[in-house]
Amino acid sequence: MQTTFIIATSGPGLYEFTGQVGRWTAGQGDGLLTLFVRHTSCSLVIQENADPDVRRDLDGFLSRLVPPGDDPAMAWLRHTLEGPDDMPAHIKAALLPVSLSIPVAGGRPRLGTWQGIYLYEHRSAPQRREVAAHLA
Repeated sequence: MQTTFIIATSGPGLYEFTGQVGRWTAGQGDGLLTLFVRHTSCSLVIQENADPDVRRDLDGFLSRLVPPGDDPAMAWLRHTLEGPDDMPAHIKAALLPVSLSIPVAGGRPRLGTWQGIYLYEHRSAPQRREVAAHLA
């Protein structure tokens, strides 16, 4: 069974889509859910969905680890034609997962109490992201 989740983003940050996934898997029994983002400048992560400070701190850490392309520390970049956020977005996507595997039991993803499924947008401009899903 397959589908595609569409996630509209409005800039960098974490966009939770746990509810969409849960509605799609409902009633599907047991299996393994694979999620795969079809883009090279965003990622997928499972992260805490209770305290928004966790997501803010994670975003702050990655912004310090990989600053924008116009930061003097990034003067070594060669791929700069698509703006100062593009190559740093590719670097972040190379460091973070672009696919996830989640067990499903009784039609429900087996996430922990505080876990949510997120698309992690690394670009500044709004995007329309596609996440391919396969449940087997």
